[in-house]
Amino acid sequence: MRPAGRLGSRPTGLLALALVAVLTWFAVLAVQPPEPVAADAPADVFSAERAHEQVQWIAAETHVTGSAANDRVRERLVDTLTDLGLETRVQDTIGMNPGGPGEVEAARVRTVVGLLPGSDPTGRLFLVAHHDSVETGPGGNDDAAGVSSVLETLRALTAGPQLRNDVVVVFTDAEEACLCGAEAFVDQDELAADGGVVLNLEARGTSGPPVTFETSLGNAGVAAAYAAAAVHPVATSFAVEVYRLLPNDTDFSPFLDAGTFTGLNTAYIDGSAAYHTPEDTPSRMDRGSLQAMGDNALALTRSLGAADLTGLSTPSASDATYFPVLGALVTLPGWTVWPLAGLAALTVLGLAVAARHRRTTTVPRLLAGLGAGLLPLVLAPLAAQGLWALLVLVRPDYAGMTDPWQPGWYRAGVVALVLLVLLGWYALLRPRVGAVALAVGGLAWLAVLGLVLAAFAPGGSYLAALPALVAAVTGTVAVLVGSPVVRLVAALVGAAVAVVVLAPTVVLFFPALGLATGGAPALFAVFLGLAALPVLELLFPAEGRGSWPVPAVAGVLAVALVGTGLVVDRFDADHPVPTQLMYALDADTGDAWWVSTEDAPVDWTQQYLGGDPVELSGAFPVLPEGARTGPAEPADLPAPEVTATREDDTVTVRVEPRRDARLVVVEVRGVTVTGAEVEGREVPGEVLGEGRLTVTVHAPPADGVDLAFTVTGDGPVDVRVVDGSDGLADLPGFVPRPDDVGVAGTHTSDLLVVGATVRVD
Repeated sequence: MRPAGRLGSRPTGLLALALVAVLTWFAVLAVQPPEPVAADAPADVFSAERAHEQVQWIAAETHVTGSAANDRVRERLVDTLTDLGLETRVQDTIGMNPGGPGEVEAARVRTVVGLLPGSDPTGRLFLVAHHDSVETGPGGNDDAAGVSSVLETLRALTAGPQLRNDVVVVFTDAEEACLCGAEAFVDQDELAADGGVVLNLEARGTSGPPVTFETSLGNAGVAAAYAAAAVHPVATSFAVEVYRLLPNDTDFSPFLDAGTFTGLNTAYIDGSAAYHTPEDTPSRMDRGSLQAMGDNALALTRSLGAADLTGLSTPSASDATYFPVLGALVTLPGWTVWPLAGLAALTVLGLAVAARHRRTTTVPRLLAGLGAGLLPLVLAPLAAQGLWALLVLVRPDYAGMTDPWQPGWYRAGVVALVLLVLLGWYALLRPRVGAVALAVGGLAWLAVLGLVLAAFAPGGSYLAALPALVAAVTGTVAVLVGSPVVRLVAALVGAAVAVVVLAPTVVLFFPALGLATGGAPALFAVFLGLAALPVLELLFPAEGRGSWPVPAVAGVLAVALVGTGLVVDRFDADHPVPTQLMYALDADTGDAWWVSTEDAPVDWTQQYLGGDPVELSGAFPVLPEGARTGPAEPADLPAPEVTATREDDTVTVRVEPRRDARLVVVEVRGVTVTGAEVEGREVPGEVLGEGRLTVTVHAPPADGVDLAFTVTGDGPVDVRVVDGSDGLADLPGFVPRPDDVGVAGTHTSDLLVVGATVRVD
């Protein structure tokens, strides 16, 4: 770690940096999807080309739950599973998803269930994907990818010997609406009664490696099974920690909530600009991503189908730590988290002592290095966030996106920006504080963060602790031995470990969080840079002068990459600007409004907005609070027909939509609701007892939906009813979108709602 006595100075540094860059390339390449397998591949292997034939009919059109299009998809799925030899049926029932206090969602669901019996079952393996699409697009990836992967997996399985364990296929309904299909299956179906192991397949984009981003609690067993069987293992225990903090849900959630299932949740997530939009078509699917998803699904099904599921069906004693390294998945027992973090801290302390003992630095410089080491950890993420703010300023239509259509150049620009911050920091402070003190200070902060993560996100502690530990060990060797060759090898080993541990995390977190949250991958890139400082040191002149050309190169590279991104990523008909617009009509007053949730409305949306703002979430509970509004011409639209009666403490409501409604919202006001039913199914007690109850019913029966409420209070009861349909094209005053303006991927884009109130005395 001593600056003096280096091999060949800057040329050696460039060679060392080239070696690290090559290793980085291989580390990143190892988590990328493979090439798709052709349709004429052997029958017992997964072929993305064969699976994509299924994608094309599944996502031939938008098929939201309750629609005729979704009926067609469901019927063909039943026929396909039956032809494959599965015992197939449709679960037709009411599913529910309780929200916050006073809120519940329900749906009439028709989930396709198939059973492939095992020869000597020790448990059940559930393959889960949802067959409905979002309202705004055909679901070419979400979730035709999951459904087609399961179908092709089953086809390959039936070409081989019978598995030991039962395999249950669950193609859920109403995932996009409320997760109600999965909830109803878990709550009511006999095949779910004894629990089991779940593999849920999803997509939140059009490309990228399928990432196993969520697991059941106590995941050591299922993580080990995944590591042993997956052909393309891309998973990190830190992603699980992050996802557990987010409010997001998939069909995996009802299985976990039941407490009788373990399992894995997998999705590919790059290309998220098309997510939930009309652009989520089969043609946009990266078939390599489909191949990776299917390879893993088939391998895991074969492995788990042959295993003893008795132990795997119950949670392990702890979570495991795991991460991808050059095509494999490294797994560590959960008990290693604190020892690893503690050892990293002690080793960094030992490095500081050794450096002081060999007089390569001083205590004041070590303290200065410790203080200075925090700067890049703060400044680089701030710079990444500042870059996104600048991009939004230059191109305001980015404001409604988390990631651009073609983000690759920008992502590379963020990495170059991190290098600029790190190298600029190093060039500025190296002459004053010293290379050794700065390196020790950076590793000290990694060790501290390893301890912090061990306490609050144990599955992510390795990201800081492991690079700090190895870099501190190699740094100590370099300080004590003193040979220039040893120093070079030590620097390369420390950097290599940091690369294989952290480079995949940087690459995976860009699509996971988007450029709008680019500070997160930037932070992990700083982790890597701090661990690799001894290699970067070789780029600088020994005398400490003339250091600024090094960060200047990073700065020029950052500007060039971002500038290229601005040229490459442009809005057009294939990559439209996302816009969100709704229409609300109050049948009681005859007033109508255009409504949008866009924080910074684009020009097309802005033409509908203006005038005095009107808060509509009270009159239309399906609309979010604080949405922007503008006056609209009232359309000739019928309100839902409502029949409401009261007998003692029971209010009975029947709603018959007089339009092609995909949802009905019924809100009971002015009384305390102590009990409720939707189409005969009881509403969970956890949402009751408030001064109102809002029930959203998705895919309401065409002949009407029946609800009953048990209330307290003698006064009149107000029942507010809203129905919602999709499509604004026939409304007065609507101007079609230009070719380069599209529909935002939200569940309320192009929503048309009509509301009316009925008073029950």
